[in-house]
Amino acid sequence: MADQLKTTPFHARHVAAGARMVPFAGFDMPVQYPTGITAEHRAVREHAGLFDVSHMGEFDVRGRDAIAFVSYVTSNDPSALQIGQAQYSCFLHPSGGMVDDCLVYRFPDKVMLVVNGANIAKDWAHVTRYAEGFDVRLADASNDVALLALQGPAAQELLQPLSAVPLEPIRYYRFAPGDVAGAPCVISRTGYTGEDGFELYHDPGDAPRLWDALVARGAVPCGLGARDSLRLEAGYALYGNDADDTTTPLEAGLTWIVKLKKPDFVGKAALVEQQRAGLQRKLVGFRLTEKGFPRQHMPVVVDGAPSGEVRSGTVSPSTGEPIGTCYLPIAKTAVGTRFEVDIRGKRVGAEVVETPFWKRGSRRT
Repeated sequence: MADQLKTTPFHARHVAAGARMVPFAGFDMPVQYPTGITAEHRAVREHAGLFDVSHMGEFDVRGRDAIAFVSYVTSNDPSALQIGQAQYSCFLHPSGGMVDDCLVYRFPDKVMLVVNGANIAKDWAHVTRYAEGFDVRLADASNDVALLALQGPAAQELLQPLSAVPLEPIRYYRFAPGDVAGAPCVISRTGYTGEDGFELYHDPGDAPRLWDALVARGAVPCGLGARDSLRLEAGYALYGNDADDTTTPLEAGLTWIVKLKKPDFVGKAALVEQQRAGLQRKLVGFRLTEKGFPRQHMPVVVDGAPSGEVRSGTVSPSTGEPIGTCYLPIAKTAVGTRFEVDIRGKRVGAEVVETPFWKRGSRRT
Protein backbone atom coordinates (compact mmCIF):
# COMPACT_ATOMS: atom_id res chain seq x y z
CA MET A 1 0.00 0.00 0.00
CA ALA A 2 2.89 2.37 0.79
CA ASP A 3 3.88 2.56 -2.87
CA GLN A 4 0.41 3.97 -3.65
CA LEU A 5 0.82 6.78 -1.15
CA LYS A 6 2.32 10.15 -1.89
CA THR A 7 5.47 11.16 -0.05
CA THR A 8 6.71 14.52 1.17
CA PRO A 9 10.22 15.86 0.40
CA PHE A 10 11.20 14.84 3.95
CA HIS A 11 10.26 11.17 3.57
CA ALA A 12 13.83 9.90 3.38
CA ARG A 13 14.70 11.82 6.56
CA HIS A 14 11.79 10.23 8.43
CA VAL A 15 12.73 6.72 7.35
CA ALA A 16 16.42 7.27 8.16
CA ALA A 17 15.45 8.46 11.65
CA GLY A 18 13.48 5.25 12.28
CA ALA A 19 10.02 6.83 12.26
CA ARG A 20 6.97 4.58 12.24
CA MET A 21 5.21 5.52 9.02
CA VAL A 22 1.43 5.39 8.51
CA PRO A 23 -1.02 6.41 5.77
CA PHE A 24 -2.41 9.88 6.45
CA ALA A 25 -4.26 12.21 4.07
CA GLY A 26 -3.01 10.12 1.15
CA PHE A 27 0.63 10.46 2.26
CA ASP A 28 3.10 8.12 3.95
CA MET A 29 3.68 10.12 7.15
CA PRO A 30 5.55 9.64 10.45
CA VAL A 31 3.27 8.96 13.42
CA GLN A 32 6.18 8.79 15.88
CA TYR A 33 9.93 8.40 16.14
CA PRO A 34 11.80 5.84 18.28
CA THR A 35 11.72 8.07 21.39
CA GLY A 36 7.91 7.88 21.41
CA ILE A 37 4.94 10.25 21.35
CA THR A 38 5.23 11.36 24.99
CA ALA A 39 8.88 12.35 24.59
CA GLU A 40 8.08 14.27 21.40
CA HIS A 41 5.15 15.99 23.10
CA ARG A 42 7.35 17.08 26.00
CA ALA A 43 10.07 18.27 23.63
CA VAL A 44 7.57 20.74 22.16
CA ARG A 45 6.32 21.87 25.56
CA GLU A 46 9.84 22.31 26.94
CA HIS A 47 12.12 23.09 23.96
CA ALA A 48 11.28 22.81 20.24
CA GLY A 49 9.81 20.15 17.99
CA LEU A 50 9.92 19.90 14.19
CA PHE A 51 6.91 18.72 12.18
CA ASP A 52 6.66 17.84 8.52
CA VAL A 53 3.31 19.29 7.44
CA SER A 54 3.99 19.26 3.70
CA HIS A 55 0.81 17.27 3.15
CA MET A 56 -1.13 20.52 3.61
CA GLY A 57 -2.51 22.18 0.49
CA GLU A 58 -1.95 25.72 -0.78
CA PHE A 59 -4.22 27.61 -3.20
CA ASP A 60 -3.16 30.96 -4.69
CA VAL A 61 -5.83 33.55 -5.50
CA ARG A 62 -4.79 36.46 -7.70
CA GLY A 63 -6.68 39.20 -9.53
CA ARG A 64 -8.60 42.39 -8.89
CA ASP A 65 -11.31 40.60 -6.90
CA ALA A 66 -9.04 38.33 -4.85
CA ILE A 67 -10.13 39.73 -1.48
CA ALA A 68 -13.81 39.92 -2.45
CA PHE A 69 -13.73 36.33 -3.71
CA VAL A 70 -12.01 34.95 -0.61
CA SER A 71 -14.48 36.88 1.53
CA TYR A 72 -17.33 35.18 -0.32
CA VAL A 73 -15.97 31.63 0.03
CA THR A 74 -14.75 31.91 3.64
CA SER A 75 -16.50 32.74 6.91
CA ASN A 76 -14.00 35.24 8.32
CA ASP A 77 -13.22 38.70 6.90
CA PRO A 78 -10.03 38.83 4.81
CA SER A 79 -10.57 42.51 4.06
CA ALA A 80 -9.47 43.18 7.65
CA LEU A 81 -6.04 41.69 6.94
CA GLN A 82 -2.99 43.81 6.38
CA ILE A 83 -0.31 42.65 3.96
CA GLY A 84 1.82 40.19 5.92
CA GLN A 85 -1.05 39.06 8.13
CA ALA A 86 -2.92 35.73 8.31
CA GLN A 87 -6.22 34.61 9.78
CA TYR A 88 -8.02 31.38 10.68
CA SER A 89 -11.22 30.77 8.73
CA CYS A 90 -13.34 28.07 7.11
CA PHE A 91 -15.23 27.12 3.95
CA LEU A 92 -18.95 26.44 4.31
CA HIS A 93 -21.62 24.56 2.42
CA PRO A 94 -24.77 26.57 1.70
CA SER A 95 -26.30 24.50 4.54
CA GLY A 96 -23.78 26.00 6.98
CA GLY A 97 -21.85 22.76 7.41
CA MET A 98 -18.06 23.04 7.32
CA VAL A 99 -16.30 21.99 4.12
CA ASP A 100 -12.93 22.50 5.83
CA ASP A 101 -11.06 24.94 8.02
CA CYS A 102 -8.23 26.97 6.52
CA LEU A 103 -5.66 29.71 6.95
CA VAL A 104 -5.81 32.87 4.85
CA TYR A 105 -2.55 34.73 4.09
CA ARG A 106 -2.57 38.20 2.51
CA PHE A 107 0.43 38.92 0.27
CA PRO A 108 0.99 42.11 -1.79
CA ASP A 109 -0.02 40.34 -5.00
CA LYS A 110 -2.19 37.41 -3.92
CA VAL A 111 -4.11 35.63 -1.19
CA MET A 112 -2.94 32.17 -0.17
CA LEU A 113 -5.38 29.64 1.26
CA VAL A 114 -3.85 26.80 3.27
CA VAL A 115 -6.10 23.74 3.55
CA ASN A 116 -5.99 20.29 5.11
CA GLY A 117 -4.11 17.67 3.10
CA ALA A 118 -6.96 15.17 3.16
CA ASN A 119 -9.31 17.78 1.66
CA ILE A 120 -7.24 19.31 -1.15
CA ALA A 121 -9.37 17.93 -3.99
CA LYS A 122 -12.62 18.56 -2.11
CA ASP A 123 -11.66 22.14 -1.24
CA TRP A 124 -10.38 22.91 -4.73
CA ALA A 125 -13.69 21.76 -6.23
CA HIS A 126 -15.53 23.88 -3.69
CA VAL A 127 -13.68 27.17 -4.16
CA THR A 128 -13.47 26.94 -7.96
CA ARG A 129 -17.23 26.36 -8.09
CA TYR A 130 -17.78 29.93 -6.90
CA ALA A 131 -15.15 31.71 -9.03
CA GLU A 132 -17.53 32.68 -11.85
CA GLY A 133 -18.36 36.37 -11.71
CA PHE A 134 -15.14 37.29 -9.90
CA ASP A 135 -12.03 38.68 -11.59
CA VAL A 136 -9.69 36.08 -10.10
CA ARG A 137 -7.09 33.55 -11.19
CA LEU A 138 -6.87 30.43 -9.04
CA ALA A 139 -3.92 28.04 -8.85
CA ASP A 140 -3.45 24.88 -6.82
CA ALA A 141 0.18 25.22 -5.68
CA SER A 142 0.08 22.26 -3.28
CA ASN A 143 2.68 20.20 -5.15
CA ASP A 144 5.05 23.17 -5.39
CA VAL A 145 5.23 23.99 -1.68
CA ALA A 146 6.88 22.11 1.20
CA LEU A 147 6.08 23.06 4.78
CA LEU A 148 7.82 22.65 8.13
CA ALA A 149 6.43 23.66 11.52
CA LEU A 150 8.90 24.47 14.30
CA GLN A 151 7.03 24.63 17.62
CA GLY A 152 8.06 25.20 21.21
CA PRO A 153 9.30 27.86 23.65
CA ALA A 154 12.80 27.72 22.15
CA ALA A 155 11.62 28.04 18.54
CA GLN A 156 12.75 31.63 18.00
CA GLU A 157 16.09 31.09 19.73
CA LEU A 158 16.72 28.02 17.61
CA LEU A 159 15.63 29.53 14.29
CA GLN A 160 17.11 33.03 14.48
CA PRO A 161 20.77 32.09 13.82
CA LEU A 162 19.67 30.43 10.57
CA SER A 163 18.00 33.56 9.18
CA ALA A 164 18.97 37.19 8.65
CA VAL A 165 15.30 38.15 8.99
CA PRO A 166 14.57 39.47 12.52
CA LEU A 167 12.01 37.05 13.95
CA GLU A 168 10.87 39.07 16.96
CA PRO A 169 8.89 41.58 14.82
CA ILE A 170 6.95 38.71 13.21
CA ARG A 171 4.07 38.70 15.66
CA TYR A 172 1.37 36.04 16.10
CA TYR A 173 -0.49 35.39 12.84
CA ARG A 174 1.99 37.47 10.85
CA PHE A 175 4.48 36.38 8.22
CA ALA A 176 7.44 37.66 6.24
CA PRO A 177 9.65 36.47 3.37
CA GLY A 178 13.24 35.56 4.15
CA ASP A 179 15.96 32.96 3.78
CA VAL A 180 16.44 30.18 6.31
CA ALA A 181 19.67 28.18 6.03
CA GLY A 182 20.07 29.70 2.57
CA ALA A 183 16.60 28.62 1.40
CA PRO A 184 13.98 31.23 0.40
CA CYS A 185 10.99 30.85 2.71
CA VAL A 186 7.78 32.45 3.83
CA ILE A 187 8.25 32.57 7.61
CA SER A 188 4.92 32.48 9.40
CA ARG A 189 4.11 32.61 13.12
CA THR A 190 0.89 30.69 13.69
CA GLY A 191 1.03 27.16 15.08
CA TYR A 192 -1.14 24.25 16.17
CA THR A 193 0.34 23.22 19.52
CA GLY A 194 -0.38 26.02 21.99
CA GLU A 195 3.30 27.01 21.94
CA ASP A 196 5.22 29.72 20.16
CA GLY A 197 6.53 28.66 16.79
CA PHE A 198 7.03 29.21 13.09
CA GLU A 199 6.00 27.67 9.80
CA LEU A 200 8.41 27.63 6.87
CA TYR A 201 6.83 27.52 3.41
CA HIS A 202 9.54 26.69 0.87
CA ASP A 203 10.48 24.99 -2.37
CA PRO A 204 10.48 21.18 -2.07
CA GLY A 205 14.05 21.12 -3.42
CA ASP A 206 15.25 22.98 -0.33
CA ALA A 207 13.53 20.61 2.10
CA PRO A 208 16.47 18.33 3.05
CA ARG A 209 18.86 21.16 3.94
CA LEU A 210 16.22 22.95 5.99
CA TRP A 211 15.43 19.77 7.92
CA ASP A 212 19.12 19.05 8.53
CA ALA A 213 19.87 22.60 9.64
CA LEU A 214 17.00 22.69 12.14
CA VAL A 215 17.75 19.26 13.57
CA ALA A 216 21.41 20.23 13.90
CA ARG A 217 20.30 23.25 15.94
CA GLY A 218 18.41 20.97 18.34
CA ALA A 219 14.88 20.68 16.93
CA VAL A 220 13.34 17.32 17.86
CA PRO A 221 11.56 15.51 14.99
CA CYS A 222 7.90 14.92 15.91
CA GLY A 223 5.16 12.89 14.28
CA LEU A 224 1.39 12.91 13.93
CA GLY A 225 0.84 11.39 17.37
CA ALA A 226 2.42 14.30 19.24
CA ARG A 227 0.80 16.78 16.88
CA ASP A 228 -2.62 15.41 17.87
CA SER A 229 -2.03 15.34 21.64
CA LEU A 230 -0.55 18.85 21.57
CA ARG A 231 -3.37 20.39 19.58
CA LEU A 232 -6.05 18.70 21.71
CA GLU A 233 -4.50 19.96 24.95
CA ALA A 234 -4.42 23.45 23.45
CA GLY A 235 -8.10 23.26 22.46
CA TYR A 236 -7.57 23.39 18.69
CA ALA A 237 -10.20 21.68 16.56
CA LEU A 238 -9.20 18.99 14.08
CA TYR A 239 -11.31 18.90 10.94
CA GLY A 240 -12.69 15.40 10.45
CA ASN A 241 -12.87 14.90 14.22
CA ASP A 242 -14.26 17.96 15.99
CA ALA A 243 -15.84 19.54 12.91
CA ASP A 244 -17.07 18.18 9.58
CA ASP A 245 -19.66 18.64 6.85
CA THR A 246 -22.47 17.97 9.33
CA THR A 247 -21.40 20.57 11.90
CA THR A 248 -21.54 24.34 11.66
CA PRO A 249 -18.83 26.62 13.06
CA LEU A 250 -21.37 27.96 15.57
CA GLU A 251 -21.86 24.44 16.94
CA ALA A 252 -18.11 23.79 16.88
CA GLY A 253 -17.34 26.79 19.10
CA LEU A 254 -15.85 28.74 16.19
CA THR A 255 -18.26 31.68 16.24
CA TRP A 256 -15.25 34.01 16.42
CA ILE A 257 -14.25 33.13 12.83
CA VAL A 258 -17.76 33.84 11.50
CA LYS A 259 -18.41 37.44 10.48
CA LEU A 260 -22.16 37.60 9.94
CA LYS A 261 -22.06 41.39 9.47
CA LYS A 262 -19.99 41.24 6.28
CA PRO A 263 -21.73 41.04 2.87
CA ASP A 264 -23.13 37.75 1.68
CA PHE A 265 -20.94 34.66 1.81
CA VAL A 266 -21.50 30.97 1.19
CA GLY A 267 -23.44 29.54 4.14
CA LYS A 268 -24.35 32.90 5.70
CA ALA A 269 -28.12 32.52 5.42
CA ALA A 270 -28.04 29.13 7.12
CA LEU A 271 -25.92 30.43 10.00
CA VAL A 272 -28.13 33.48 10.47
CA GLU A 273 -31.13 31.19 10.73
CA GLN A 274 -29.35 28.83 13.13
CA GLN A 275 -28.38 31.75 15.33
CA ARG A 276 -31.99 33.00 15.28
CA ALA A 277 -33.45 29.61 16.13
CA GLY A 278 -30.81 28.81 18.74
CA LEU A 279 -28.24 26.04 18.82
CA GLN A 280 -29.39 22.52 19.62
CA ARG A 281 -25.92 21.15 20.40
CA LYS A 282 -22.39 22.38 20.93
CA LEU A 283 -18.86 20.97 21.04
CA VAL A 284 -17.50 20.74 24.59
CA GLY A 285 -14.30 19.65 26.24
CA PHE A 286 -14.49 16.97 28.89
CA ARG A 287 -12.36 14.97 31.28
CA LEU A 288 -13.07 11.50 32.60
CA THR A 289 -13.80 11.38 36.33
CA GLU A 290 -12.80 7.73 36.42
CA LYS A 291 -9.87 5.78 35.01
CA GLY A 292 -10.07 5.29 31.24
CA PHE A 293 -8.75 6.27 27.83
CA PRO A 294 -11.28 8.14 25.67
CA ARG A 295 -10.89 7.56 21.95
CA GLN A 296 -12.62 8.86 18.85
CA HIS A 297 -16.01 7.25 18.08
CA MET A 298 -16.65 5.93 21.60
CA PRO A 299 -20.37 6.39 22.40
CA VAL A 300 -21.45 9.25 24.67
CA VAL A 301 -24.39 8.76 27.05
CA VAL A 302 -26.36 11.65 28.57
CA ASP A 303 -29.01 10.95 31.20
CA GLY A 304 -28.96 7.30 30.19
CA ALA A 305 -29.60 7.98 26.50
CA PRO A 306 -27.16 7.81 23.54
CA SER A 307 -25.87 11.27 22.58
CA GLY A 308 -23.33 11.08 19.80
CA GLU A 309 -19.73 10.04 20.23
CA VAL A 310 -16.30 11.17 21.33
CA ARG A 311 -14.82 13.37 18.60
CA SER A 312 -11.24 13.59 19.94
CA GLY A 313 -9.70 11.90 22.95
CA THR A 314 -6.42 11.05 24.66
CA VAL A 315 -4.67 10.97 28.01
CA SER A 316 -2.97 14.36 28.23
CA PRO A 317 0.81 13.96 28.48
CA SER A 318 1.01 17.37 30.18
CA THR A 319 -1.64 16.87 32.90
CA GLY A 320 -2.04 13.10 33.07
CA GLU A 321 -5.83 13.45 32.75
CA PRO A 322 -7.99 11.60 30.21
CA ILE A 323 -9.51 14.37 28.06
CA GLY A 324 -11.62 14.70 24.95
CA THR A 325 -14.31 16.51 23.00
CA CYS A 326 -17.88 15.65 22.06
CA TYR A 327 -21.13 17.33 21.06
CA LEU A 328 -23.74 17.60 23.80
CA PRO A 329 -27.32 18.93 23.80
CA ILE A 330 -27.14 22.67 24.41
CA ALA A 331 -28.81 22.32 27.84
CA LYS A 332 -26.01 19.98 28.94
CA THR A 333 -22.97 22.07 27.94
CA ALA A 334 -22.34 24.01 31.17
CA VAL A 335 -18.99 23.41 32.87
CA GLY A 336 -19.40 20.69 35.50
CA THR A 337 -22.22 18.85 33.72
CA ARG A 338 -21.85 15.09 34.18
CA PHE A 339 -22.36 12.42 31.54
CA GLU A 340 -20.79 9.09 30.55
CA VAL A 341 -18.50 7.65 27.89
CA ASP A 342 -18.95 4.02 26.85
CA ILE A 343 -15.46 2.50 26.86
CA ARG A 344 -15.63 -1.04 25.48
CA GLY A 345 -19.03 -1.68 27.04
CA LYS A 346 -18.33 0.05 30.38
CA ARG A 347 -19.87 3.43 31.12
CA VAL A 348 -17.21 5.72 32.55
CA GLY A 349 -18.03 9.03 34.23
CA ALA A 350 -17.12 12.32 32.54
CA GLU A 351 -17.69 16.02 33.13
CA VAL A 352 -17.65 19.13 30.96
CA VAL A 353 -14.58 21.31 31.56
CA GLU A 354 -13.27 24.60 30.25
CA THR A 355 -10.94 24.54 27.27
CA PRO A 356 -8.12 24.75 26.47
CA PHE A 357 -7.16 21.82 28.67
CA TRP A 358 -3.63 23.19 28.93
CA LYS A 359 -2.21 26.71 28.62
CA ARG A 360 1.35 27.82 28.03
CA GLY A 361 3.14 27.90 31.35
CA SER A 362 0.70 25.47 33.02
CA ARG A 363 2.23 23.28 35.69
CA ARG A 364 2.24 19.56 35.03
CA THR A 365 0.87 17.15 37.59
